Amino acid sequence: MGNHHVLNSKGIDISQNDTWLALSTNELPDSIALTHISLLELLQKQEKLEVLLPLSDLLDAKGNIAGGLLQQVYELLSEHTSRFGVWVTSDSDTEVLTRIPEFLLQQDLIVIHVPVFTDGRGFSYAQTLRQMGYEGEIRMAGKFGRDQIAYLLRAGADSFVISEHDLQSISDISQAFNALASSYDGRNAADLPMFAGA
Repeated sequence: MGNHHVLNSKGIDISQNDTWLALSTNELPDSIALTHISLLELLQKQEKLEVLLPLSDLLDAKGNIAGGLLQQVYELLSEHTSRFGVWVTSDSDTEVLTRIPEFLLQQDLIVIHVPVFTDGRGFSYAQTLRQMGYEGEIRMAGKFGRDQIAYLLRAGADSFVISEHDLQSISDISQAFNALASSYDGRNAADLPMFAGA
């Protein structure tokens, strides 16, 4: 999980203030959070932490929030967390999000992991979450491109996990965050909705 930074919507590094921990799983991608924690470590902590859970592990085979033992584990985790978030990989079915809006609207942070650069579903995920009324933080992680940042902001993303290597190779990161700040009919492009009429 090391060697990553979290940048806010203005391209400012907010890593020092980021306290989210990703719950360790076999499928946990490297860039979901700056640090991770095992279930055992979490249960032994005295203080309550901000924890990201894999959305796929909370769903049944039909894509609904699972009950039974999984619900009991979720309730146990609730006793040891101050805030919950989930992470989802954009190669999952977008329909999953629309089936569980009540659950998603309760999350403080939703991390969308983009597994490959050519996967544009992260845009759809962010847009779908905003259209559902999600007002929490949407964070992009994984293999999105620098030239996609401005468009992801327009789609609803608030923050980005970027590797140290990528951050060093971008000479002026602010350009990526201001790429759409040009004029359209006398208005700033950043003020225009990306999907007007959608």
